[in-house]
Amino acid sequence: MAAATAVEADDAALYDRWLQQGHNGCMQWAGNHRDLRNDPTLLLDGAQTVISLAMNYYPAHFQPPQAPRVAYYAYGRDYHEVMRERLTQLADYVQQLTGCETRPCVDSAPIRERYWARHAGVGFVGTNGCLIVPGRGSFFFLGEIIPPAALPPDEPCTLTCGDCRRCVEACPAGALNGDGTLDASRCLSCLLIEDHAQHLPGWVAQVIGRRVVGCDQCQLVCPHNAHATATAIDDFAPTPTVMHLTADNIEQMTSGQFKRTFAHSAIARVRRSGLQRNLALTRQGDANASTDTGSNEASTD
Repeated sequence: MAAATAVEADDAALYDRWLQQGHNGCMQWAGNHRDLRNDPTLLLDGAQTVISLAMNYYPAHFQPPQAPRVAYYAYGRDYHEVMRERLTQLADYVQQLTGCETRPCVDSAPIRERYWARHAGVGFVGTNGCLIVPGRGSFFFLGEIIPPAALPPDEPCTLTCGDCRRCVEACPAGALNGDGTLDASRCLSCLLIEDHAQHLPGWVAQVIGRRVVGCDQCQLVCPHNAHATATAIDDFAPTPTVMHLTADNIEQMTSGQFKRTFAHSAIARVRRSGLQRNLALTRQGDANASTDTGSNEASTD
């Protein structure tokens, strides 16, 4: 838990520079409601505390090696649904204890999630921009509960990645800036999910590997994830649909099939057109690699 106060000036300035440099890329929404992002007390009258929570989504089972690659966060049921249900239950409990109205937040409010997780002692922001929970890694969803009650704050987490730059060196698109921020216009996770343009930059096919939904590379190489343990939350367990996903499934999928198949999956955000576009790029990349004797598939996957 952390006291709900305005975001510290240095952190607010870093975020503003990130926006000014255009590093939010296709995530135009990141520039909206900057007053709310910088002050959680504006999200709820009388807010005095930010309760930060992290939920593990690391899978116990993984897709076959040659399958179209789906980022781990999209293996199970849509985390928005799961976390909203769980945070609402916890918010109701907090409300009963304090007698005060509370507000649960799951990507539903402009709040600096990693900032508050760090100040609440949950973890620290790594060089790859992910929130790293000491001893547990970074495969966690974040959520917050904001009550108008002063609850005892925890000590902020002051750990850092030090001089480790494995994620920076491993990023297939060179998207990491090395200061905990990224250039979303080059981040495969952003481009393959958020960018709904019909065509992506030509260089994407050179680095996409087998990815069709998101990219976990900066987390996979992170030493903090070496001992990640599987989630105990059943809703985050890999679905049969993801485990058995094939290129033919994607290519032949109709709009109706896509909607039914991914109705409760974060993959719905990619859209059928985006999923099929991404698959086409993986095949284009394969074709290019087959004519390039100097290619190194391992470096882009």
